[in-house]
Amino acid sequence: MKRQPSFELLDVDAGTEREIAGSIRDLQMFNQWFGGTRTTETLVRCAIANTPKRSFSLLEVASGSGYLPAQVRQRLAPELDLNITLLDRSRSHLNGNGPSVAGDALDLPFADSSFDFVSCNLFVHHLDAEEVQRFAREALRVCRVALLINDLVRDPWHLALSYAGFPLYRSRITRNDAPASVRQAYTPEELRVLLQPSGAGRILISRHYLYRMGIIAWKQA
Repeated sequence: MKRQPSFELLDVDAGTEREIAGSIRDLQMFNQWFGGTRTTETLVRCAIANTPKRSFSLLEVASGSGYLPAQVRQRLAPELDLNITLLDRSRSHLNGNGPSVAGDALDLPFADSSFDFVSCNLFVHHLDAEEVQRFAREALRVCRVALLINDLVRDPWHLALSYAGFPLYRSRITRNDAPASVRQAYTPEELRVLLQPSGAGRILISRHYLYRMGIIAWKQA
């Protein structure tokens, strides 16, 4: 199944306020029930496994309201303290829950080594190959430990599931965007190739429930 760049309505808020709100709730459902939250939690646990430190800072890129990192922080407490900063391209997508910044994911408005981790969820599949590499370089510049990527795996069966889920979706936006996301998602090996020139010290790719992948790109020491 060849990657097919596709137009996603939520990217440009192409809908009524009610439709947009419904699509955001759908995304929360996907993350809660279909592996999203668990994947990022697993990535954080893996990335901190060999350190006694128990307080970390994390920048969530393309965060929207920050539902997923908030859920991950809750699941990890009280084992560790995860201090989250949200970044999204649009101020209107941020809900004011904690530190947040409107900015460009490909030109992060932070100094070098500002956070322990830079994380993103369902973001990388929106980027073309050159943008993936640009984002990875920026994320590795801004982090101290690693870049964490949580995204979809492109697969024909995954595409079929995205259509089968239509009765569950609250919004027509989701009925467009769910299959569009799968069509333009990457495979794990495609992302490994794209991330290799980023300057990461080591890249670990894992597969997770219901066609999710997790990537840890460690910063070079």
